[in-house]
Amino acid sequence: METVGTVRAAPRPGLRERKKRATRDALLRAALELFATRGYEATTVDDIAAAVDVSQRTFFRYFASKEEAAFFVPRLAESHVVAALRARPAAETPLEALRRAVLDSWDAIGADIERLVPIDLHLRVYRVIESTPALLAAHLRRAAELEEELARIIAEREGLDIDRDPRPRILVAVVGGVIRVTERIWSASGDLSMEAMRELARTYLDQAGPALAGNWRPGPTP
Repeated sequence: METVGTVRAAPRPGLRERKKRATRDALLRAALELFATRGYEATTVDDIAAAVDVSQRTFFRYFASKEEAAFFVPRLAESHVVAALRARPAAETPLEALRRAVLDSWDAIGADIERLVPIDLHLRVYRVIESTPALLAAHLRRAAELEEELARIIAEREGLDIDRDPRPRILVAVVGGVIRVTERIWSASGDLSMEAMRELARTYLDQAGPALAGNWRPGPTP
């Protein structure tokens, strides 16, 4: 008999779902490997499908376009940060909430990357994105959208009007800049483990400055 308070384990995906996930992951790895070796523009959907021995129609069951496949892993990582920020305790200052959301997401992000693609392939594709104008434009556009989403979450947490108070957007821009610097230093280092990336991020985020760390909420009206 099940007792009150018993925690049930999440149901294991059925065989059909596991097969679908395996096909999607195989297509993703094939796409990223082709982008990294041939280049994004020189790779077609037919090339990706042929590498996994499936039809073009099967590819489009899982990805709307080549671009979606190129950004699948980064978008997954972004979703973890957004969810983590929404879950931070209300008592935390804005900087601490965003800092903890980034750092606490690392385990889930690292697990996703390692499950889906080898870390060296992830880095090679990142360089392809930076060197391909169409992908770089899409990447910068999505980065701006993500920053706006995070800034609005912070403004809502703090009871601020984001169109009147610039601090949420400034904070997110500063933290985003720190992460971009961290990624570049990490990708050029000899230690490409996720643990090394997390430690670098922690070190640089801790230097973001006391000016952003204070309580932004207005005090009681005299």
